[in-house]
Amino acid sequence: MGKKKILITGKGSYVGTNLITWLMKCPDQYDVDEISVRGDEWKKKDFSKYDSVLHVAGIAHVSTNLKMKEHYYKINRDLTVEVAKKAKIQGVKQFIFMSSIIVYGDSSNEKRIIDCKTVPSPSNFYGDSKLQAEEELKLLENDGFKVAVIRPPMIYGKDSKGNYPKLAKVAKILPVFPDFDNERSMLHIDNLSEFLRLMVENGERGLFFPQNAEYVKTSEMVRVIAGIHDNRIILLKVFNPVLRLMIARVNFVNKVFGNLVYEKKLSEYKTKYQMNDLKDSVRKSI
Repeated sequence: MGKKKILITGKGSYVGTNLITWLMKCPDQYDVDEISVRGDEWKKKDFSKYDSVLHVAGIAHVSTNLKMKEHYYKINRDLTVEVAKKAKIQGVKQFIFMSSIIVYGDSSNEKRIIDCKTVPSPSNFYGDSKLQAEEELKLLENDGFKVAVIRPPMIYGKDSKGNYPKLAKVAKILPVFPDFDNERSMLHIDNLSEFLRLMVENGERGLFFPQNAEYVKTSEMVRVIAGIHDNRIILLKVFNPVLRLMIARVNFVNKVFGNLVYEKKLSEYKTKYQMNDLKDSVRKSI
């Protein structure tokens, strides 16, 4: 067996950059290239030598600005389909699409568990553009062109963007933090990288829901981060009534303290991919 040849779209992306580092631990098994799909230059690229195309390019942040709506569909849906069609025409055997847990809508005040029967219900055009891309990719799939759709929860790790670094920042300095009971599925970048490696290695197709082995309680994560920085943070329940009111109204509070998890059985895979537990993943993220 020769090396697996992988093309990653979205040059310099967080997921792509970390996956390359992960795969280069086995340089005799993988050849990896990455390209930008901005503009039209990428259309000249020959895809025919690749076994798998991993499409991570897209708009990742959530916006409610209606002026951005058309742009989301153009990038997250139309560009995805265009790249997939080129891959299929040029003989690529597998197309891996990074979708998101956001296709199921926002987190909530009450415990919310997504299982195999949960129907996607996007609450914004970020989630809807991802879901529409998934649906169009299904139409392209056949036995010679496998499509694997990954719906990860919040991805975090060293140098990640989004809410995790904000939490890490406050955990280092705050003397107190809310002790609020919530559960979130999260995914450390190493766990995702190993999962994606297995997707390529095993030539997978279908829908996948990778997550860490344990759910994350936000206050517990903050306590772990604080402990690593020798900050003895005190967790208090006194803020909880206010937070419950704010979850439904303030987007940032919802993202931090809301509930949104995959049923654990949904995320099981035949090979172990969860390389780091919560404490190890936090330590590696600092």
